[in-house]
Amino acid sequence: MTMTKLDLTGLKCPLPVLKTRKALRSLTAGDRLEVHCTDPLSVIDIPNLIRETGDRVEIIEHAEKRIVFMIEKTDGGVA
Repeated sequence: MTMTKLDLTGLKCPLPVLKTRKALRSLTAGDRLEVHCTDPLSVIDIPNLIRETGDRVEIIEHAEKRIVFMIEKTDGGVA
C-alpha cells in the first residue's frame, strides 16, 4: 500500500477532477491518494468521479479555503 499526495490547490473546475482521475489510473488496489483542493466545486465533482470508478472517498478536511480528500483505490468496479 502506498500513499500519494496530489496538490491541486489553485486549480479550477474541471482540472481537479481530471488530474485526480489521471492519478487514480496509476494506483493499485489498497493504495491511497490524498487530494488537496481549493475549488469549492470539487466537493461535488470528486465524489461523483469516485462513484464512477468504484473506489472509496472520504473528505478528511473541509475548511473555508481548502478541501482534503482521502481516496482508497479498490479492485472492484461500480456495483
